[in-house]
Amino acid sequence: MAAKPASLPPPPRIYLATPPVADPAALAASLPALLAAADIAAVLLRLAPADERTMITRIKALVPVVQKAGAALLVDEHFELVARAGTDGANLDGIDRMKEAMPTLKPDRIAGVGGLHTRHDAMVAGEEGADYVLFGEQGPDGERPSTEAIAERLQWWAEVFEPPCVGFAVTLDEAALFAGTGAEFIMLGDVIWNDPRGAEAALAEASAIIAKRHRETFETAKG
Repeated sequence: MAAKPASLPPPPRIYLATPPVADPAALAASLPALLAAADIAAVLLRLAPADERTMITRIKALVPVVQKAGAALLVDEHFELVARAGTDGANLDGIDRMKEAMPTLKPDRIAGVGGLHTRHDAMVAGEEGADYVLFGEQGPDGERPSTEAIAERLQWWAEVFEPPCVGFAVTLDEAALFAGTGAEFIMLGDVIWNDPRGAEAALAEASAIIAKRHRETFETAKG
């Protein structure tokens, strides 16, 4: 795995994680405005439990909306549906799941990997061809590392390794902190969807906060 060349990182882009989707109609209607409200690189589609055919139908209702806006649509975990539903890839939980999915996803589709509990796990994911590594999501027990530990892991990865890293922020304060680490992407989920002002306003604020912190961190360092 190649080391990352020394340079000022570009501002991180937003990776928007949906709530579990059972009925895609409302999300499909709201997504164009949301995707226009900020620089969103990708949407992670989380699916409510259903049979395979139903899940494919849900995905297909959202693929053209996201891709038309110039963003990638990835599904959470269900890599076996990616090709049939026309998505850009999948987000996978852990090294074993990544290894299981690689023959299906590669070389044409994105394989992102979370569930990386140690630095060694992250390095293995990178060596095995992960297109990005994700730090900061909740584990099966609902626990996650401290904000400071996530930021430290992001900074370590961003300074050393070539594949992009994603920081999962559960608050806007975390999004700001992670924007100063050099991470290429900030994943935002419930903090956007549960904002009483609405998701569009929350995204616009998040985008501004991320850009401001990145500018303050890296332009100050350059100066």
